[in-house]
Amino acid sequence: MRATEPATAGVPALHTPTLKRRLTAMVYEFFLLFAVEMLAVLIYILATGNRQEPLFQHGLKLFLFLVTGAYFTWSWTNTGHTLAMKTWRIRVVKPGHARLPWRAAILRYLLAWAWFAPALLVCAVFGLHARGEIALALLVGVLAWAMTALFDRDRQFLHDRLAGTRLVAIPR
Repeated sequence: MRATEPATAGVPALHTPTLKRRLTAMVYEFFLLFAVEMLAVLIYILATGNRQEPLFQHGLKLFLFLVTGAYFTWSWTNTGHTLAMKTWRIRVVKPGHARLPWRAAILRYLLAWAWFAPALLVCAVFGLHARGEIALALLVGVLAWAMTALFDRDRQFLHDRLAGTRLVAIPR
């Protein structure tokens, strides 16, 4: 589907937001998600009595993964956007659907981890532990993933293409 084609019948042409706008929304999303994650950590610490055994440390990571997934998938299926996406007038849609189906939202969430997973894998394989090394690996990984939009005919990110979803600009 081209960026100027309608996503659903009877809906005006939908345009893909610029890469700069999408990345800026992602930075804003980071700050909002940080607050959600801190609340989740507090709840987990209170529920587990702040136990530090490896099982509880892995449990915290799994809990944060699930909380983050719930935040994004609920937002996308309920309104089509998160607060950051709403602020930057961006919506996630699946052509032919009035609302993003749960299955598509969950798939999009899992595929979106590709923004970070390769960099984290590189850190694990090469034993990178310093903050600067990890930050550099993440920066390179995020920039590489962002560049996938430059090679897509509709300027969509690879995870959206694979999930069958797309980001569209909401008119003022």
